[in-house]
Amino acid sequence: MKLLEERIRKEGKALSESVLKVDSFINHQVDPEFMDLLGKDFAEHFKDYGITKVFTIESSGIAPAMMVAKYLQVPMVILKKQTSKILNGNVYQTRITSFTKGTSYELTLFSDYIQSDDKILLIDDFLANGEAATGASRLIEQSGAELAGIGILIEKSFQNGRKRLEDAGYYVYSQARIRKLGNGVIEFLSDDEPVISE
Repeated sequence: MKLLEERIRKEGKALSESVLKVDSFINHQVDPEFMDLLGKDFAEHFKDYGITKVFTIESSGIAPAMMVAKYLQVPMVILKKQTSKILNGNVYQTRITSFTKGTSYELTLFSDYIQSDDKILLIDDFLANGEAATGASRLIEQSGAELAGIGILIEKSFQNGRKRLEDAGYYVYSQARIRKLGNGVIEFLSDDEPVISE
């Protein structure tokens, strides 16, 4: 999506070969109008997939996921990174290890918010190694529901996340695909270029 690429070029900061800072409009300070445009694009892309719910992982995916759910006219469900005292009982859980942050956490979904006939669209801000999306897919499969698609704002195409998800049979749509990061360098893949993961 050219609009997102332009915004990343303008405000994004490549801090290293693997870290892209976009906290001025996506994951610290959030631009609601821009999130609305991103949500509309995802909703248009997935409109024929029979989506019944939009899922996201707290917290950076919440803003775009809310907009997608608004346009698809379905509920949004937030997968929790910590077990809440009010979620005891009927929950699905799986352990996630974040390679970016070097930490692990329990991803939790209250069973009341997913049914076996649901078709889920997962929305997340970044795709790197695919650990978070793979963990979310495990929760969805535990319930018997279907992960019908994965929408990503920014994909680091030089990492293996997309390949990992596609090899598992999931469809991935990314609005911006990063070819290369470096100190002050941000390069994008063109629409017809293949994934170049390591």
